[in-house]
Amino acid sequence: MLAAGQRVFGENRVQEAQARWAERRRLHSDLELRLIGPLQTNKAEDAVALFDVIETLDRPKLAARIAAAMETLNRRPRLYIQVNTGEEAQKSGIRPEDTRAFVDRCRNEFGLQIEGLMCIPPVQEPASLHFGLLARLAADAKVEGLSMGMSADYELAAEMGATSVRVGSALFGARPAPV
Repeated sequence: MLAAGQRVFGENRVQEAQARWAERRRLHSDLELRLIGPLQTNKAEDAVALFDVIETLDRPKLAARIAAAMETLNRRPRLYIQVNTGEEAQKSGIRPEDTRAFVDRCRNEFGLQIEGLMCIPPVQEPASLHFGLLARLAADAKVEGLSMGMSADYELAAEMGATSVRVGSALFGARPAPV
């Protein structure tokens, strides 16, 4: 993909990304790395050091850790808040009704600039419902970025205003199941 000119890549795990991209970043200064998987607070500093965009900010404790890491490292990755639009227990993200308050808290209490919102719709529901909800929440919170849509529904997401989509499995195949 690098040889073909692709320069934006998403990663699910901080440690895997560190191993995969440390050397490649030195060789390709124009890479943009996006963290699209859950972020543990103890990995916040590593994430701030490596990623250009963190799409999975979803709780105050993590916001505080990211803010502290940004100060320590003098590095400011762009930030997206993950919204659990389907309110699924197994997924990370804030509840839709908490979006505006959490964006405001990130800005006012932690001094973070929030670029956008991200969601992963429930598999069993029409993605359009969740993409529409995320777009409305973003407008209400006055953020521009919409990270929504994956390999199976990225065209719909783009039609509904996505500013970024995640199409890793279409490009690289399905992720192997953990052993």
